[in-house]
Order: sequence, then structure tokens, then C-alpha cells
Amino acid sequence: MPELTVIVHGPNTQDRLTGLLASLAAHPHPDVEVIVAAVGAWAQETARAYAPEMLVLPLPDGTDDAAARSAGAARASGRWLHFVHSKDGLPAGAPRMVAERAAELPDEVDVLLFDHVRSTWDTTGLPAEDGPRLARAGRAAHPLDDIARSALRVTPLLGNRALRTPFWQAHERRLTTPDEPFAAYAALLLADRVAALNQVAYEHHEVRPESLPPVTPEDHYALVDRYETLLTLTENRTVAPLPTAAPLPTANSALRPARVCATHSVLYDVMVHDCLRTFARTPMPDPVAREFFRRAAAAAVRHRPAGHRRPAGPEGIRRALLEENAYTRYRAFQAANRARRAAKSAVRTRRRQIEAALGDHHYRTALSRPVDPNLAVFAAYWNRGVACNPAAIAAKLTELAPQIHPVWVVTPENAPLLPPHTDHVLPGTRRYREVLATAKYLVNNVNYPNAIVKRPDAIHLQTHHGTPLKRMGVDQMEFPAAAKGLDFQALLARIDKWDYSVSANSHSTRMWERAYPARFVSLDYGYPRNDVYYTATAADIRAVRDRLGIPPTHRTILYAPTHRDYEAGWTPRLDLAGLADRLGEDTVLLVRGHYFYDGTASPLSGPLTALRRAGRIIDVSAYDPVEDLALAADALVTDYSSIMFDYANLDRPIVIHADDWETYRSTRGVYFDLMAEPPGQVARTQRELTEILTTEAWHDEGATKARAAFRRRFCEYDDGRAAERVVRRVFLGESEEALPPVTPLEERTPAPSPRETA
Repeated sequence: MPELTVIVHGPNTQDRLTGLLASLAAHPHPDVEVIVAAVGAWAQETARAYAPEMLVLPLPDGTDDAAARSAGAARASGRWLHFVHSKDGLPAGAPRMVAERAAELPDEVDVLLFDHVRSTWDTTGLPAEDGPRLARAGRAAHPLDDIARSALRVTPLLGNRALRTPFWQAHERRLTTPDEPFAAYAALLLADRVAALNQVAYEHHEVRPESLPPVTPEDHYALVDRYETLLTLTENRTVAPLPTAAPLPTANSALRPARVCATHSVLYDVMVHDCLRTFARTPMPDPVAREFFRRAAAAAVRHRPAGHRRPAGPEGIRRALLEENAYTRYRAFQAANRARRAAKSAVRTRRRQIEAALGDHHYRTALSRPVDPNLAVFAAYWNRGVACNPAAIAAKLTELAPQIHPVWVVTPENAPLLPPHTDHVLPGTRRYREVLATAKYLVNNVNYPNAIVKRPDAIHLQTHHGTPLKRMGVDQMEFPAAAKGLDFQALLARIDKWDYSVSANSHSTRMWERAYPARFVSLDYGYPRNDVYYTATAADIRAVRDRLGIPPTHRTILYAPTHRDYEAGWTPRLDLAGLADRLGEDTVLLVRGHYFYDGTASPLSGPLTALRRAGRIIDVSAYDPVEDLALAADALVTDYSSIMFDYANLDRPIVIHADDWETYRSTRGVYFDLMAEPPGQVARTQRELTEILTTEAWHDEGATKARAAFRRRFCEYDDGRAAERVVRRVFLGESEEALPPVTPLEERTPAPSPRETA
């Protein structure tokens, strides 16, 4: 019996089915069965090209989605069902990922929710807003009542959830409807337990509206009818819980009716919000709009939970007007709000224009002054503070050229975190414009704003902040999820200002020249931030571990995943509590979230609190510098983060956890196949990762050989003297021949390991 049956159903709309089936055929999995309920001749011809690997069920033209889903489910042999519409898509490897997650779940779980990306006729791979909601659910299984606020706000698609086969069979009559959002909601309301997977496993394609049949008044009214039926379903559960395929234990069942009220309340809020948004954003003739409003008002009154309180502010006013069926007053309220917003926007725009004009005038005036040969401006990570390669260069500059004064650009919220006596400026201030206009040297690991002028006698030094595995610069153009919001013409204008580009290895040098086609000089000197991996002493490492509270004899593993463009939020892609339990009390996990998620709440709460208090899991997401964490760790676990290239300098074990490699590669784009050239062992599941870390595999002979090859390729120029070479060449003007040569890899001695310093 396969773990998962993927049921592709529907006609070959705009030839979308061809790409979907090709993707499935390219990534077969023994635990995944594919059934194609092909509607119409074109879909059947397309599907037959993939038989017998896929079971093809020919269905006549006009068969609706509900009937096609049922036909496919009737032939399924998998423990779980995933309904995929023929116009939609599946990221490479997604069925495997869903099957593996489903295999972990107990039988009382009926629905598995997962994340998705959105595509339209002219865009692909846009992140949905469901990531944070799924993250809040974690990896445990829950009754819907416990996670209703998150689960009922996940986009209502059948494609972003898998259903346990016996559950589908028990409730097929209720779930067989052409109204897909109704079926998606109803599946949750009927489920005994719900689990989540905060990973992208579906691509929802929104066809161009102009290619669809015209919307009728009944189509608008159907939205209200849908929620009325669903709310009636929750009200029935409150009185008498519906039978399920796997009943809850008696103790929990006794609590269920009282707690269903929470589910009803959340669904009621979802209904009112959706109806008001549809009313505000959907063009309707006035008679249709009045009738839609009347029906929504009646539903809002009829199903309002006892004791339900409206939100404060404008939203509360909208809801009150809806419940009163005050159509004319609601329209007046809308018009007044639009006028108020327009007036405020005009005032803000005018104020920004005046401030920008004054600032521009001040900056232009400062540009008329001579360049200061002893002034250097530094910035890192969009003005986050003293960090990365710019920090290492600034430190060496103070040592070798103390006459050059460094000034850091830092945001107001990060200014209090600066080291004592750090001279700095805040973006947009008068002095900020003055130093950027007159500094001889401008150093950054990203880019300065577009408006910064490249003066002929100023030097722009681009240090970068990692060795590229993922596509960068103009190479992102063919990957819309990665390139969302990027203005490539503006990017090219920024890179044309670079005089120098720092590189850690030949791979980076070549990729920077490809991704950033400009006239800069490549400085093949190594990354200055990596110097510490050759200069740190045993005392330095003991001091870092002491600051973190790590016992001297404990093994320490740094878990540092990267950002994913197709996810809206971050949660560890591992069951950290389970992993910590398997690794034992003498192993400490350092968990480092990507800096893109600085503003989000830590996911290391709830069941992990006890492990954090015991010191077995330490949240180091806010700890700087990250180089300290690498020095303190006996091994690194990462996915596709560039930290792997830096950590390899230490010649310590690296384990790659690549549970969504195919999705990452296809949506973000990569420069080489990490699975074929890893720095150590590779795990595709948590089970494999646990096996590697609880045996000798994490540092066995195979892992050592892989790491040696990886170091030869990617640690080419890092030897502990990169910052010195940069300062001597760029700031002191020394020739290439006068610089310290790069020490051969076999002659370098990395910092001692924690075991050696204990």
C-alpha cells in the first residue's frame, strides 16, 4: 500500500496538465501513487503518454471537479489522498515530502495542512500568507478546536491539504461538491485531528479572470450560502459531535461540545471578513450589491455567537452596519474612509516630497566639497550594525591605517547595540548625507541606496556576505519567487559603482562576474570575516562556550537553516524537541534563525521551553557575531545556507538537511548540485538526520572525504589574512605583489575544536 495517492483531476486547461504530469513523472517515489482523472479528450491524450506509470481514468467532457475527485478516490490504494487540480502544479519532490510527513502521523489524524505558492497567468511562485499560521500549529496533531484561529484562516483549497483515505470514505458525501472552498473547510470541521507541515507542497494557479465564464449574481450569493452551511455544521457539532472515523477518547469527547464554540466563533469571523472584503473589492451592479449585502447581513445576525464582541475601530463599525443591513450608510462610510485615506496620503506624500527635496539639496551641496581621504563609511546587512566582512575590514583598518576614520551607517533600532565608542550615523540625517557625499571609501556587504553618487575619486568596496549556492543578481530574473520586487535596472546601476568585489574562492569570483556584469576588480583574497577561524585560540573558544552556558564536555551542534523565498514565515523544519531527546543530555543544540526573520517571534517556545531551561536547546538567533557560534560548535547542521562554506574552514563535520531540495532548486535556482557535491553527510528526512547524528556517520570516513573535497573548492583563499590583504590593497594602495600570499590549504591550521579545548 503506498503512503500517498496523488489524484490529478480535471481538463487540460490551457495545457497546464502537461507540465504537471511531466513534473510528477520526473520525480517518482515508491510511496506515491498517481491517478489521473482526465476530463475530456485533450486531458486523456496528455495523460496516456504517462501510462502505465500513472493510472488514467478517462472521464467525459463536462465532468465536474467533484465527480472527478470521487472517481479518482474510488481507485486509490494509498493511506492518504492529495487532490491536485489539473491547472495547478506540484513543486519538485512535494509528493515525497507529504508522504514522509504523513507516514509520521498517527491514525487519528484526518487532515494534513501544508503551505503553497500562488501563480497567475504572468507570475509564478509567489508566497502565500499561510506560513506563519502553519508555523503556529507546529508539528503536533491537534483537535481543530485547539488551532482553529490558525487552521481556519489557511487558504481554503483542497490542494494544500491531504486527507486520510478512511476519513474521506466516511465523509465523501459531504465533501463531494464542486465548491472547493466548502470542501476544504468542511474537511477541517469533520476531522478528528489536524496536523501541519510548514513547507510548500502545492502551487495554486489562478487563471486569468477574462478566460472564465462571466460571474452571475448567483455566484456572488453562493459565498454567503457556503458560510451559512458551514456555520450550521459547527452549530450541529456544538449540540452533538459528528461521528468520525476515529472517535476521540471519552475524556476529550466530554470537553468537545463546549470547545466547539471557539471554532464556530472563528469561522463566523472568517465569514464576516470574507463577505465584507468581497463586497468592498468586487464590482457588482447596485441591485446585486444590495442583495448580497442583505444576505450577508441576515447571515451575520442569524449565526452570531452568543456573547460575541465586535472588534474596535473601523472594522467594528463596518460589522455593526452590516448587522443592521444599513446598505446606504455603509456605502457612505466607505466613501468617507476613501476620502480620509486620500487626504492623509496626499499630506504624507507632500511631506515626503519636501523632505526628499531638502535632503537631496543638502546631499548635492555636500558633493561639491572635496573628498576626505581619511574617511571611510561602513555598512552591513541593510544597516543592521557592525557585522560580517565590513566589521573584519574595519577592525584591521584601525590596526594598519589608524589615520582613516570609520563611520558606520546603522538604523535607529540597532544603534543601541553597537560596540562602545562606535562612530555612526542614522540613515536620512544631515551627517549621514555629508559622510556619504565626502568619504573616500564606501564599504558594504550589500548595496548603498540608488541615490548615492559614485564620485570619481571615491572607492566603493563590495564585500558580499556569503559564497553563492543560490542564484544571485541578474541570474534571479528567471526565478520570479526570488526576484519578487527586484528592479534589475536599478540593481545594474548600483553594481556599476563598485570598484572592488571581494571573493573567497574561484567559484564565487566566476559567479559574481556572471550575476553582476560590471567593470569591478575581483579581490581574490578570502572573506575577512573568516579570518577568525584561523586566528581564534583555545581560550577564545572556551570563552564563547562559557558565555553561551555550554558545559565543556558537551557536544554542541549548530542548526542554522536559510531563508526560503516561497515561505511567508519561519519555523524550524525539524522536530527539535524530538531531535534533542534522541541526541541525549550530553548534546546541546544551538538554533540560529535567518536574519530575515529578526522581527518575528521565536518559534522555540511551548514544548521546547523545558529543554531551553535545561540548556539543551539554546536560541541564538539574536546572537552576534555568528562566527562565535561556529567556533563553539562541534558540528553544523544546515540546509542551503552559505554558513556551510564558512564553517568548512574549521574542518569540522557538516551535515546537510535537505528535505525540500527539489523545491528550493526549482523556485530559487542554484549554481551547483549540492546533493552531488555536499560537504558531508546528507539527510533528506528527520529520521535520516537523527540516524546520522546518533551514530558515527556524522564524522566517519565518508563525511571526512566529502568535507576535504568541499574545502579544496570553497575555502580556496581563506587563510586568516584576508582582511589584511584587503586593507593593504584598497586603503593603503599596495600592489598585488606586495600582499601576503595565500597560504596553501594543506599548510593552514584551523582554530582548535571544542573537544581539543575542553
